[in-house]
Amino acid sequence: MPELLLPRRPLQLAPDVISTPRPYYWSTPIILALAIFLLVWEGPGVVRDFTISQNPVLIEDGDLQNGRCTTRKGFFTDCEARLVYSYGGRDYATDVEIMFVDFHVGDYETGLVISGDRPELATMSLGLDKLWNRIITLSLLTLALGGLGVGMIFLGLRIWRVRRQLRHPAMLVPVPVEVTAFDRKRDVLSVAYNDTSANDRTKRSGYTKMRNGEEPLIVGDKGGKAVALAVRHGKTALPVLLDDRLMRIELTDAERAQALLPFRQADEAQEHRPMLVDAPRKTVSIWRRLQIALGVPLLIVVGLIGFWFWYVLASDTQFQSPGMDINNMMPGPVNRWGCDQLKKRFGDQRAPFGCTASDYMSWK
Repeated sequence: MPELLLPRRPLQLAPDVISTPRPYYWSTPIILALAIFLLVWEGPGVVRDFTISQNPVLIEDGDLQNGRCTTRKGFFTDCEARLVYSYGGRDYATDVEIMFVDFHVGDYETGLVISGDRPELATMSLGLDKLWNRIITLSLLTLALGGLGVGMIFLGLRIWRVRRQLRHPAMLVPVPVEVTAFDRKRDVLSVAYNDTSANDRTKRSGYTKMRNGEEPLIVGDKGGKAVALAVRHGKTALPVLLDDRLMRIELTDAERAQALLPFRQADEAQEHRPMLVDAPRKTVSIWRRLQIALGVPLLIVVGLIGFWFWYVLASDTQFQSPGMDINNMMPGPVNRWGCDQLKKRFGDQRAPFGCTASDYMSWK
């Protein structure tokens, strides 16, 4: 690989040579919001049932009203019921919801259990049977979503810190990087790359946008992927990808020509230098893949929620499909709100699927 001959002095790099992928701005808050929603929705119920499990008391004459369990995606099961009971000369009533992972087929049998220490805390015995299942499920889902969101925040902060450090001149050290993905759109070339230098075992990834005809300074290939030249700016955590004219470094024309001389000589010796232009295989940017992976499901969810709002608030019939199916899949509190809206308009008629009581006809 030709040697990059840079002046031995601190050099300034062009602004915005390290970019933050757009999906970071909208996917990170959505992922964190989902983690928080899941924790707030299921967390109190898990804590309640763990408290009950320390001193459980079975209420044999308790009444479980409107009890139902729904399995989604083949294994996510949520059950809900209204518990009415008497204990110690007092009457109690409470609504209970639980969620767990199960491959069970058929009905569930359950009873009413309260805490002997705090009789106002009640649950279904099924909730205690599945308590560790629920704790593990909630923990894994929350940690997965929360960890992904925090990791994206960490990467965003790293990029922000690197961009701040790049504002000041520093010594530049050339390093090879592997182009992992690129995407051309109009006059912008988006490039994702990994640091392949021997002293960087983390293989940290960078992302940059090149405009106005800029091309990466390609110096070879490795395993079918282009290897480009970048520079490490002082002690920054991410290397900066160079363009083939070195316009990203503040140099005089003479210094730029001197730095590129070994590459021009190598070009003459091998007739041409590998280029990222006109790649034989169309490559989609890794950030574009992330955008598609997160954006498509998000659009579907937004569309389903919009259709659900239309169904419960404006549909001219309560038996509209797939509105009934979407409403049935909603979490318990949301499902009840939707059924209440339908009941306001169709309360004198038969209840639709997702809003029926135990007789499958009247409103729950």
